[in-house]
Amino acid sequence: MERPVRVMVANQPRLVRELVLETIKEQVDIEVVAEVQNESDIAQAVDGMKPDFLIVTLSESDKCPPICETLLLRHPQMKVLALAPERNSSVFFFTAFDIHAVPVEASEEGILNTLRGKSSLVGG
Repeated sequence: MERPVRVMVANQPRLVRELVLETIKEQVDIEVVAEVQNESDIAQAVDGMKPDFLIVTLSESDKCPPICETLLLRHPQMKVLALAPERNSSVFFFTAFDIHAVPVEASEEGILNTLRGKSSLVGG
């Protein structure tokens, strides 16, 4: 069996964080390595835990959250899934030579498929 996808869930509103954790907990191929409530603690937690994915709050208009740009430059192998449940929106950020954003289906299936590398793109 391959190593599970290592996920850190950070700074979501409590209810959203609990729903994300509930969605992930039964998945044998996905492991939650940390839960971070305060944005000020995210960078240190990522540096220490080195997750494969960071799940954070998506703020204004689907732009990459500022902390993610910093973290993706420091940890280019990490991917970020940013969620905005109040807008039914989520975006997958990752680096190649630049930071990329791919809209994903804002659903349980979209979240799980993105974490497994099988993104459910919005509109296709």
